[in-house]
Amino acid sequence: MNDILPVILSGGSGTRLWPLSRESYPKQFLPLTGELTMLQATWHRVAPIAGQAPLVIANEEHRFVAAEQLQQVGAKPQAIVLEPMGRNTAPAIAIAAFEATRNGDDALLLVLPSDHVIGDEEAFQRTVKEAVPAAAAGKLVTFGIVPAGPETGYGYIKAGGGSEVRAVERFVEKPDLATAQAYVESGEYFWNSGMFLFKASRYLEELRKFNAAILDASRSAWEKAKRDADFVRLDKEAFAKVPSDSIDYAVMEKTSDAALIPLDAHWSDVGSWTALRDVSPQDGDGNAHHGDVIAVDCRNTYAYGERLIALVGLDDVVVVETADAVLVGRGERMQEVKEVVARIKRDKRSEATWHRKVYRPWGAYDSIDNGDRFQVKRISVKPGATLSLQMHHHRAEHWIVVSGTAEVTRGDEVILLTENQSTYIPLGVTHRLKNPGKLPLELIEVQSGSYLGEDDIVRFEDTYGRA
Repeated sequence: MNDILPVILSGGSGTRLWPLSRESYPKQFLPLTGELTMLQATWHRVAPIAGQAPLVIANEEHRFVAAEQLQQVGAKPQAIVLEPMGRNTAPAIAIAAFEATRNGDDALLLVLPSDHVIGDEEAFQRTVKEAVPAAAAGKLVTFGIVPAGPETGYGYIKAGGGSEVRAVERFVEKPDLATAQAYVESGEYFWNSGMFLFKASRYLEELRKFNAAILDASRSAWEKAKRDADFVRLDKEAFAKVPSDSIDYAVMEKTSDAALIPLDAHWSDVGSWTALRDVSPQDGDGNAHHGDVIAVDCRNTYAYGERLIALVGLDDVVVVETADAVLVGRGERMQEVKEVVARIKRDKRSEATWHRKVYRPWGAYDSIDNGDRFQVKRISVKPGATLSLQMHHHRAEHWIVVSGTAEVTRGDEVILLTENQSTYIPLGVTHRLKNPGKLPLELIEVQSGSYLGEDDIVRFEDTYGRA
């Protein structure tokens, strides 16, 4: 078992769970079903059977939140590979295989999306162990979910007979209801989980056989990558040339060595708000609520929010409230949230990408008020953290310390501010904010000027490599 190397895929955008999940902070970084985020839960369930520290594939924009969340649960990845843009799973897994074999090793890669829920972790771990001999012998094993019903939102895999590892006969696209019903009744079909176990070398061999263009372009991006501490930054220009394709299309549907092992572990890919409702604790009427919710005569509802949410006489309704958006809809139509996100993007609004509260490697800021020529933010800076040395062409800033200690660089001077003290940063003056203390720094920033966008930042120095 000590050859298993978890490859955690964390590059998705998760817009089907908008407005909670957004491009800048997608669902894998959210604690949707418990105290752990979905990324943390993925590592937590695989850690007992992992023989090595994980390889994490993440979007470059999410590098700091991914690293921080893994650190919080004691996971030290052997590398976090940063993709400049999404290119689907086939290239991501190829790059993980290159990374895994760079020192001559040939581990078993256990490929896991970071945004799945698995209710029975012991069953998951047991099934992975049962798949090891086949993978070690050269099979490309996928985990087929034992269907709980005729689900039309998943792809299916038809497998041959047997009690454990079975031959894959074919992959099929998402079916209509009648077809899905026939699949389930046959006992020969399983939901396509997107989880795999195979030797790194075998995946690369099969990828070269069936899609050498992806293999060669992925290798080029990996060989030209820059290594920075735990991060492997793929070359942007080279990675942009990588063909985008899934592992299913690129390899699994073509190889003669595809195998399937059934997995019955209360699995969900949490692909909609109703899917999240189904895997959440429910009351006797099928309601699943997160936060301060009062429900009167309601059934099969899901509500998520921070403020008081009151529901009266509703059935199969979803209500999700964030600081800057509210979603209300029928549960049976929650897949159409993607159309809402598409319209938001079409209208060039920020709510598809950003939350009102934005996380940064040094902390976070929350835009609590704005109007013509002004904006008010609440800024939180972690102990010991430092913002970039920067200036603005179009705005001035007032900083008022709410709690903690602020070390402020303003032009040629450096000053210390404590609770209830403030300072003024004129337009065009170079400045920097640091928390030199052991407690979080909280301050209010009042911006004023002709343009207040985040792109009006000129960085001169930056601890986090953004200058």
